[in-house]
Parts: sequence; structure tokens; C-alpha cells
Amino acid sequence: MSGITLADWLRAQDDVALVALLRARPDLATPPPADMSVLATRVGTRASIARACEDLDTFTLAVLEGLVVQGADTEPVALATLAQVLGPDVKPKPLKLAVTKLRSLALVWGEDDAMSVPPVTREAFGTYPGGLGRSTGQTYDLHGITEGEQRVLQKLAAGPPIGDTKDASRVVPLEKAETPVQRLLARGLLLRRDPGTVELPREIALQFRGERPLGPIQVTEPKPKTSTLQQTSIDATGGGEALELVRHVENLIASWSVEPPAVLRTGGLGVRELRKVAKDLGVDEQRAALLIELVVGADLAANTEAAEPEWIPTTKADVWLAATAEVRWATIAGAWLELPRLPALIGRRDEKDKLFNPLADEIRRAQAPRDRRWILEALGAFPKGTAIANPTDLAALLAWRAPRRGGRQRDELVRWTVEEGTAVGVLALGAITSAGRVLLDEGPGHAAKALGDALPAPLDHVLVQADLTVIAPGRLEPELADEMALVADVESAGSATVYRISESTVRRALDAGRTADELQELFKIRSRTPVPQSLSYLIDDAARRHGRLRGGAAGSFLRCDDPVLISEVLAHPEAGRLELRRIAPTVLVSPLPLADVLDGLRSAGFAPAAEGPDGQVLDLRPGGRRTTPRQRTARKIASPAVQADERLGELVRLVRAGDRAAATPRGERITVPGHLGAGPSATLSLLQQAARARQRVLVGFVDSHGTAAQRVVEPHVVGGGVLEGYDHSYGEVLRFPLHRITSAALVDEA
Repeated sequence: MSGITLADWLRAQDDVALVALLRARPDLATPPPADMSVLATRVGTRASIARACEDLDTFTLAVLEGLVVQGADTEPVALATLAQVLGPDVKPKPLKLAVTKLRSLALVWGEDDAMSVPPVTREAFGTYPGGLGRSTGQTYDLHGITEGEQRVLQKLAAGPPIGDTKDASRVVPLEKAETPVQRLLARGLLLRRDPGTVELPREIALQFRGERPLGPIQVTEPKPKTSTLQQTSIDATGGGEALELVRHVENLIASWSVEPPAVLRTGGLGVRELRKVAKDLGVDEQRAALLIELVVGADLAANTEAAEPEWIPTTKADVWLAATAEVRWATIAGAWLELPRLPALIGRRDEKDKLFNPLADEIRRAQAPRDRRWILEALGAFPKGTAIANPTDLAALLAWRAPRRGGRQRDELVRWTVEEGTAVGVLALGAITSAGRVLLDEGPGHAAKALGDALPAPLDHVLVQADLTVIAPGRLEPELADEMALVADVESAGSATVYRISESTVRRALDAGRTADELQELFKIRSRTPVPQSLSYLIDDAARRHGRLRGGAAGSFLRCDDPVLISEVLAHPEAGRLELRRIAPTVLVSPLPLADVLDGLRSAGFAPAAEGPDGQVLDLRPGGRRTTPRQRTARKIASPAVQADERLGELVRLVRAGDRAAATPRGERITVPGHLGAGPSATLSLLQQAARARQRVLVGFVDSHGTAAQRVVEPHVVGGGVLEGYDHSYGEVLRFPLHRITSAALVDEA
């Protein structure tokens, strides 16, 4: 290839440009290149170019493809020639900007009159860049072709330029040709690749394409249809979804604490268990699947990995339950953002018709967190309060910005992310919430505070209705919310929560140690509406019967001041199953655990209470099973991390030093064998000789990061385990531990 080489072009760039290149393409800096030749080789590798192309927008990618079509991988191409192949729709200014961007990524180098691309760039566009076939260098006359022949040529001209046909099985002269393909082959307007394939020469395709050789090119990104909303409305809606998410996760943890589901032999959770979760939580199966993935993804539940493994809440769940609603939401939302899985696949089938189950390995996708963040950041880039009406518009925008990202499921992935983000409370009404924006930029800790600021202040009151329902017109204070969850069941949830009080819920509160007076006082103080008599009667009636029977551990015992009630219990058929026996006129005992005895009596219609040694009511509700959190390391995407600019600047300096070292003529050379540690005395002698003669030395060394490099220095001090010398290229004094020096060579001054 004529023109400047890539290595020489890189050498001519300033340090700022090289740092920007390494920042944009971090794979080039890992491991650090020894010199510009190594960096140039790495720039032109197939994997590195493919990775760089993933972040190019549609127009910039078309410009790069145009250079490949013009043969810039073999001979330099002028900007004017490139403009011709792109067509009249591409104006000079956007073209110059695209070329500048490609230069900044080292995908293009050289001046406007001689631009080149790495040879393997052609492979990034498949076998036929631009949908054009091979060039024959000939001129073709298309006059006299039939309509059928023209249709064949037009179809191949649109791309791809090859076609499968039986008519290529044999070559016949024009007078014996029977089909359009045979006539085109006979005239030389089609090339025969093999007995079943034909190819259209590039020159003919360009004639059919006219002034737009690469077809229509979309220069600017599509404008999605948007609307402007009040950010407060977006945040309020998202806050409601966040609280609903927290409530569902709480209920899921409570359910699995009592009745943990089994782990399938192939891993994951069965369809029956998924349906049970959906029924228990009152949600559809898709949301249930998302909740299950989030609970396990946040390490609030885990596989016990026992002989008969189960999905059980971890000890982290207790910490999570004790936190505020904002912190609980931020934990779940952060887990969703970094979840290396696609919950939306659950319930679908793969190519082999195998069902995707929740928590199964088949729905793991290492790229999911990166793609999810990419989609959310696109929404976050819009001004505050901007909502996109249709995820399809967002998918079209992202498809233009990065057509090579997302794979076959890119458009679906956008829709899934919007749906899941809305369910999690990161998005609302087609826009990103304030808390969601903070989650992306600053992490879960700050996002919790942002959600707390967006939510209305917790309420300290409820509204008791005559039909024994209680309305919480908003988020309740944690203490009041706990009391309401104890004395009532949630009937419906949303911006306002409706609780239902019944005899069983009142008895539940009494079982937990609340007294009738405490419950009456709770509603009297907390209700903004008058407490109906029906509720007071219900509490008093339940309390009157509650606790007349008292149980203790014998196994367990029952006592009652009324011998008639004791006799009634003993005469009930349930007494035999509970193995109750009388030891005194007012005392019964059983070898069974107290909780089992009390549950059996309650199912028989009695209302016993548990008591402790001091006679006070005990709360025997099960605390739930727990397992140890899985201290597993999240599998990250195998992509190089972007280093700090200071580190990249130092790396550029080392690359330039390696360039100078490679071009430095050398005299006597000493290489330190790796097994000798600090090296033999010959190295020390050579360095001391150079110090006395004030002669420069090319020093090979390994720095503290384990990176091999070379510098040309003039030794000043050699001793005490250190070489101290002056680098004339950078005008600085350097210190090298002698044990890190791997080679030393005198620089030939001649």
C-alpha cells in the first residue's frame, strides 16, 4: 500500500490524540504496547476493529464501508472519491465529521487526499461490502437485454450480488441459451462461480444503482415522537411503582420463608412454582418471573445447594426487611440494573422448543447489564420530563446510533428494558425518573435518597370505614404500616392501600401480644374518621374469647380457669390427634410442640393463646427459614476497563520511549536471565561503566504493574539496589530498582 503507514501516522499524532484513542479503544492498551509498531498492529486486528465498529452510528459506518468499497484497504482513497460513492445525499460537513471520528479511532488514517483503512476492515463488512460483487475492470453494455434479464440483474444489483440457480450447472452459447440466467452468462453479464452459483460484477451493479452506489444513506438520526411531562408527575408515578415493587418482594420473601420451592434438577424454578408465586402475589406470571429473578439477583434468596435443594431467603433478607422503603427499592433496582440475565425470556422457548424457566442458566446473558444501561442512558440523555410514546421509536433511534449492538433481539431488548424499567420504578410514563437518573449516574445509595425526596412524606393516619375496611391514602410511616399489616390484610394496593379487618386478623394481632385496649387505642388515635361500632365490637368479641385457653411447653400444656371449657376441649375429636390428657381439673398437656397444639385447636374452632413463664402472651408466628447468602462473584463482561487519563498519558510516553529505544543503535548488551533475580554482576558492571563514562544506556525493565518497557537513560548513580539516571528525551530523572532491570545495552553514540 502506498502512502504513509499506520505506525508513522500514529507517531505523528500528539499525546492528546493518542490518549483519546486509547480511551475510546481500551483494548489497545491491554497489555501496554512496547512501541508504535506494536500499537499499529493491534489497531488493525480483526477483533479490535469489530469491537470499535460496535460503537459507530449508521452514517459513520456507511462512510467506513464506502472507503472499503473504494479499496482504501489496498490503496489510499481521496475524500472526493469517497463522496462520489456515498451519493448526493451526503453533504461535505457531515462527511468531514464522520471521517474525523474515524480518524480519532484510528479506523482511518492519512490526509483527505490519501485516506487508508486497516486491511482487515473489509472483513467487518462481510464477503460483499456494500452488497457489491467483485470488480472485473471491464465496461459493460446493457443495451438489448430482455425484461426478464433486467429483473435478474436488478435483483442481484440490490445485493447480495450472488444467486443460487440450476442454470449455472452448464455453460451454453448464446444461441442455445433458454433462460435469462443462461443468456446473461453467455453474454458475460454474470460470472459463474460454481455449478450452482452466479455473481454480478460490480460495474454492472453500479450502473443499476445510479448516483447512489451504496443506496439511500440516513445521515442524521431519526427523531422519536416525544411529549413533555412534569417531572414531578413522572417521579410520583415511578415512586408508586417502586413501593409496589417493594411490597411484592416483601410478600415473596414471606412466602418462601414458610414454604420454599424446590430447585429443579436442571436448575431454576418449575412452572408450577411460578404459577403459585403469581397467584399468591396477585400478579401475572411475567411479573412474578421478574420478581423471582430480582430477589435472587439481589441475593435476598438463594439455592441451599443441599441434598434436596430449595430456594430460601438468605440472612440478607432480614437486613433488607429492616431497611426503609427507599433503601429496599434501591437495592432491588441496583440488582436489576446489573442483572446478567434476560427475565423477559421466561415462558418462551428456544430453538429446540425447550421452555425457559425462571432462574435457569439458559437465560443468562453476559451483555445484558451493558445493553440495559445503554438503553436507559439513551432515555436519560433527553431533557428532564421528556417521554417517548412508543418503545419502537426508541429502538429505531438506538438502531441508528449503534446498528451493530444488541444482536438479533435488539429491538425486543429495548421493549423489554422499558417494560421492566417501568415495573421496577426506574422509568414511568415513557420517561426516566429522577431516582432512575441518579441510579445510573451515582449508584443505589444516592438513588435511595432521590426516591425519598420524590415520595410524599409518610402518613401517620388511616381512614377506617364502616364496612371494616381501612384506607391508607398514601405511604404509611413504618411503625403504622407494621401495625396495619398485623391487624389487617391488604385487599388492594396502589397509590392508596385498602386493608380488610376480620376476626382472623384481629386474632392474629392478639396472638402477637397486642391487647384489645391497644387495638382500640390504635384505631382511635390513628384514624381520621370515627371508629365504627362494628370494629369495636369485633375487637372486644375476639379478645373476650382469645386467651381463655393458655398453652405452655411440656411438650406443651393448656390451662384454663373454666373446667367446663377444658372438658369441652378434651371431648373434641381433635384432642386425640393432639395427644391431650388432663393432669388437673384445669390443665391439659401434650407431647407435641406448642405451636402444633395451638394450630390444631384453632382449626377446631377454639381461640387459644400462647403464654410465657410470666403468663404474658407469646408471639409464636414462624420467623421464616433462612440460608446463607451465596458469596458468588458476578461474572463481568470480558471487555477491557478504561484507564484514567493520567495512566494513559504515561502509557503513551512509554510507547514513544519504546519507539526511540527501538531506533537506538546499540553497543555492548547484557541480558538478565529471569531466574537470576537482580541479575549478575555483569549488569551492574555495565551500568557503573556507563555512569563513569557518562554514556547512555538502553535499559529494559518491568514496572510495578508488571509491564515490560525500555528507556534510554544516562546513569548517574548505580548502587544501593537502585539505578538513578537522566532521560534526555523527557528531561527527567528516573529511578529503577535493580531487581526490576531485565536488560541493559550501551547506546552507540556514533
